[in-house]
Amino acid sequence: MKKLLLSLLALAALGVSTQAQVQAQPQPDRSRVVEATMKSDLLGREKPYLVYLPAGYDTNPDKKYPVLYLLHGASDTHTAWRDKGVMQLITDQHTEAGMTLPMIVVMPDARGEGENNTGKNMGYFNQEGWPYEDHFFTEFIPYIEKTYRIIGDKQHRAVAGLSMGGGGSAAYAQRHPEMFSSACPLSGALGGMSRDTSPERHRNSPVGFVENATPEQVEALKTVRWYVDCGDDDFLWQANVAFFGAMKAKGIPLQYRMRNGGHNWEYWQTALPEVLTFISIGFAR
Repeated sequence: MKKLLLSLLALAALGVSTQAQVQAQPQPDRSRVVEATMKSDLLGREKPYLVYLPAGYDTNPDKKYPVLYLLHGASDTHTAWRDKGVMQLITDQHTEAGMTLPMIVVMPDARGEGENNTGKNMGYFNQEGWPYEDHFFTEFIPYIEKTYRIIGDKQHRAVAGLSMGGGGSAAYAQRHPEMFSSACPLSGALGGMSRDTSPERHRNSPVGFVENATPEQVEALKTVRWYVDCGDDDFLWQANVAFFGAMKAKGIPLQYRMRNGGHNWEYWQTALPEVLTFISIGFAR
């Protein structure tokens, strides 16, 4: 009986030891999406954001990464690309397949204060009481690239977005071409309205910017790699075609896609892998 008890205790001890060894094994290194906030003096509030950190970020503390700023559309928030666009799954799969370089993806928040996140204070452009573009370039990008291990130069920085965020991504790359190697508006609100009908909209119109670009601005736009994608059933298709025409007329290279689809997440989910490959080529140059 005593021998049996000793044997059982030995087995139990072995089991505990084995369990402890299993628990001590490092978990597989995976990507993660972190939600955080940063204080904006310009906007007078805490602004939330999401950041996708690729597999290997936590186990390679000396490695720095390229960055994609991925902008949401109107009526959405910084969480839309994660929750509706399943960007983590798509980015993981595309990276594991070798089609995308490991990168950090940052999803900022440009929501307003009204119903459905619309209203006076919303969007990516400066307006009275809402200097969002100034915030993005003088507060947000410096904070992000100091907080996370980002390479932090033009070659390794890209911007993309959908709908309102597509217009924002195009306009940001136009006004700050020294900041981005690639710009990828998806179903972008790219403008094309006349000055008479909407002077404020035309002022922020990527179409209008190209049409009125000086020779120096045209040369600067050529330093950005452009990828534009809009569905043939999208209500913004005409503005995207107008942008394509304006760019071609000025001799500015761009990749343009019009696929079967509308203004919805199914379309943007299928667009994201191509965007990731496109910007990775720019990062690798």
